[in-house]
Amino acid sequence: MEMVKRSKKQDEINVNDPFMTLQNDMNVEILMKLPPGSIARLLFASKHLSSIILGKEFTELYRTRSSTQPRHLVSVHGGHPYVWRHRFHSISQEYPSSNHDKVSCSVDPYGPCLATYDFTPPVRGLIFGRHCSNMVVGNPGTGQFVFLPRVETTHQCILCVFGYDPVNDVYKVLCMTVVTKYTPCDAMSEVHQVITVGAKEKWRMVECKYPYHHYPGYQEICRDGVIYYLASYKGKKSLMRFDLSSEDFNVTKLPEDQKLQRFGEMVNHTGKITVATTLLGCIDPVDLWVLEDVNKEVWSKTVVVVPSLPERFGMSYEFVFKGILGTGEMIFAPRTTPSPSPNPFFFLCYNPEGGKFRKIEIDELVDYPVFIQVFVDHVESYMVLSRVC
Repeated sequence: MEMVKRSKKQDEINVNDPFMTLQNDMNVEILMKLPPGSIARLLFASKHLSSIILGKEFTELYRTRSSTQPRHLVSVHGGHPYVWRHRFHSISQEYPSSNHDKVSCSVDPYGPCLATYDFTPPVRGLIFGRHCSNMVVGNPGTGQFVFLPRVETTHQCILCVFGYDPVNDVYKVLCMTVVTKYTPCDAMSEVHQVITVGAKEKWRMVECKYPYHHYPGYQEICRDGVIYYLASYKGKKSLMRFDLSSEDFNVTKLPEDQKLQRFGEMVNHTGKITVATTLLGCIDPVDLWVLEDVNKEVWSKTVVVVPSLPERFGMSYEFVFKGILGTGEMIFAPRTTPSPSPNPFFFLCYNPEGGKFRKIEIDELVDYPVFIQVFVDHVESYMVLSRVC
């Protein structure tokens, strides 16, 4: 994908750039208060600010600030027939009622109006989505999305995971094309392909020496250049690891716990790889299995008792445990279904120490929301994808 070129009209505007009259410290202070979308637009509106925004010092300053202020990210798809659209809601985890940014965008302007993209958890400000064989990488803070090349495969079941390689400073997507036998849980991984997000990049074959069954629909987590996801290896639920730098696969055994083997799902947990177990959507209790040493396969277990959500809030629909914030709060969101979501939509923060809930409501959803995803620990970025794709 080509770099975005500056037009003559933009160059004329830059001749009378008002930001050139301000001290750099003042410009930086102004920029630090702006949301990602506004900063991205200023790249093309002010030549002077562009030099600051693209500079290493400001990039690191903004990234550091964002990493210390993680946010909730809610992805919503809906609308009327032929007027379907997508909206991302970025919400402060510390002050959810005071800092709520909304970005409406068209993920796939040329796709079918009913197409809903299933997104993976955001990584360093970017997010990956897939609808059938269409794949996109985007910045939910700016609303900009770019397409990836289609994977060459004759199989219909495609599984993808997304992460960041800090060694080479690139984003990558791992795609597993599988043959479905009888049920989704019987899907057998056959071919593994990797693509680096960038100009003229193509899918490359990678070898995996571990024959495993991947679990479709389960969440993956990217930590320190490694993507973790659950799979069945030698008949046991296990933790697969894919190193984005070396592009090697490894497997870590899960504890021999019947409940964990049957119901365990990975959840977000600041700085820790955690597998949580709940029974058939029931929240009480939640077993948290934390990976303490990946090489020695050492796990620790904590049991958290959560009050019954239907009894507490008088609701009949199911909640899903999404993860744990740095504050220790546990996040529960309504299970995503094809049917219209609760109105107004909300999710819950539960503090195990105080036994109290916080209710986070999302206003101004798109019309008739039909597909909603909730992510935690989102770090905002103003990255312009035309500069990396």
